[in-house]
Amino acid sequence: MKEKIHPQYFQKATISCACGNSLQTGSTIEMLKVEVCSSCHPFYTGKEKTLDKVGQVQKFKSRLAKKL
Repeated sequence: MKEKIHPQYFQKATISCACGNSLQTGSTIEMLKVEVCSSCHPFYTGKEKTLDKVGQVQKFKSRLAKKL
């Protein structure tokens, strides 16, 4: 590897989430701040909401049926 062209690597970089959770990992940035992490993301916490919407094909068929 060439010398003096690679960014500095921090073995104990800290990632801080808006929810208050923090963890340590390796990174080229010493301190990261994120809005969502695995502790507060709805997909990982099981609080994900699914919306039941009519698909585009069904919408088209219903509009077509009204016109005929």
